[in-house]
Amino acid sequence: MPWWSWILIWIALVALSLLFYGVLGVRLYRQATTALRELGEAMDRFSRLPSPADDGAGASGGAAPQPLPGGAVFASPARMRHDYDASKLARQDARRLRRIQRKKDRGQPQALRDIELG
Repeated sequence: MPWWSWILIWIALVALSLLFYGVLGVRLYRQATTALRELGEAMDRFSRLPSPADDGAGASGGAAPQPLPGGAVFASPARMRHDYDASKLARQDARRLRRIQRKKDRGQPQALRDIELG
């Protein structure tokens, strides 16, 4: 094997490695720009706090005002437990009502626990 073939082999290896790193760099750049764009969209979405009129007080009957963000830090543990339990029961009831309506729309028989509560 002549001496110049080693030079060609090394040039090809270096060129292929540079091509590989270039492809990886372009791929990383595209992923980073996509991630930054999604992060910006998420920041825009979560930076807007809903106004008190948009909280859905009319839908829930206006029973309790919505707590301010960060208010849990200074609230009593008993109050936070009560709020958690109340919201958990509200979510369970909403799921139960959706399940009853879904079964009613499909013509399926209702569960006994749904009939007794409803």
